[in-house]
Amino acid sequence: MPAALIASAGIQSNEYLARHISELGYLHPSIVASGGEARRRMGERDYDVIIINAPLPDEFGHELSLDAVQKTDAGVVFLAKSGAASEMADRLQEYGVLVLSKPFTGVQFRQTVQIAAACRHRLEYLRQENDRLRDKIAQMRLVDRAKCVLIEKRGCTEAEAHRLIEKTAMDTRRDRADVAREILEEEE
Repeated sequence: MPAALIASAGIQSNEYLARHISELGYLHPSIVASGGEARRRMGERDYDVIIINAPLPDEFGHELSLDAVQKTDAGVVFLAKSGAASEMADRLQEYGVLVLSKPFTGVQFRQTVQIAAACRHRLEYLRQENDRLRDKIAQMRLVDRAKCVLIEKRGCTEAEAHRLIEKTAMDTRRDRADVAREILEEEE
């Protein structure tokens, strides 16, 4: 179930935001009244969307939005009166915070939350792709180290070392990295 955090000090605002966000599937949003409490909650749990309704009693809220972007993968929405929103928009949007000026309609709010959620999903996909590529690079380095060992200790050429690792991996139905790891362990 998707999770949302709302940092907002006004009771009426909280009800309004919770009602509209529940229409998007965030049925039980966590609602806190201060930036400090929001930071504590961000450390305890992962949220899909974080909504900050400025001002908060202990801070304006733009610092909280920057913390949320830097310390979480959540889509972050910053709500502020039009003058403050215009002033903050350029600086916050540079970091990926979506700024919505008050007053706004329910449709505008829901669309902004949907965009924030989409940004979070995109970021999650890119992180997974990045992790996959890092693993692939690590495996390639491992195989290259094993080739170097075969070249230095067994007198193989680079092509022969490559072929030996590939053939062993195919014959034993194992990953090339596993074969390379085994070669490195044998030679140490």
